[in-house]
Amino acid sequence: MRYFIKLAYNGKNYHGWQKQPNAHSVQGEIESKLSILLKENIEITGCGRTDTGVHAKAYFLHFELDRTIDTKKLGTQLNSILPRDISIYEVYEVDNGLHARFSASSREYEYWISTRPDPFAHELSLLCTTELNLAAMNEAAAILLKHTDFECFSKVHTDVKTFNCQITHAQWEIQPNHKLVFTIRADRFLRNMVRAIVGTLLNVGKGKISAADVTQILQSKNRSEAGESVAAHGLFLTKITYQEKEL
Repeated sequence: MRYFIKLAYNGKNYHGWQKQPNAHSVQGEIESKLSILLKENIEITGCGRTDTGVHAKAYFLHFELDRTIDTKKLGTQLNSILPRDISIYEVYEVDNGLHARFSASSREYEYWISTRPDPFAHELSLLCTTELNLAAMNEAAAILLKHTDFECFSKVHTDVKTFNCQITHAQWEIQPNHKLVFTIRADRFLRNMVRAIVGTLLNVGKGKISAADVTQILQSKNRSEAGESVAAHGLFLTKITYQEKEL
């Protein structure tokens, strides 16, 4: 039987999602607690990787079990023994063909920026007090939807078969409490891609480059042509869609 878990986590204290030797990961934390509660070795598969310090407001994983369990009870038990920076929202049985990673049709991220110092937001957003040209940033963001090769925004020496991604939404908007949010949705993302895009679009907003320059950066396929990657603590995985349905 295959079970899905919907959860969220604050990535501040973790070296990303993926389990790795001698590093504290979200995957490792959850696997160890599931194994304790279910009294057998449990391996979990996540919907994707998040880097060190990146957060997830909506994350999905699956695991296999040869017996029926009380899913509501398991969710309650997990929340009682997991660190408070990981929250289990729901545990439920799914069809064996539904895969947490490969069945996902789209993923959505947000990047949060505070436009003034805020003691309640500094750990979850990037502080940027420079006046930004939001119209130019959205003009540049719209250019992303016209391209599919994003090698210029990928971490170098990444072992991938293709740098192609289909971006379907990319937009900046002002929100209350001096907050600026960039939302981007695609079928897949490359390592470091969103943070590199945000850094590049901020350069547009600051007038360092033009929106038209973004096209040249994309065509260069050269990471050094794009902007610096912004800090991880402002990035959130916010939505996963499976078979055209958000779970």
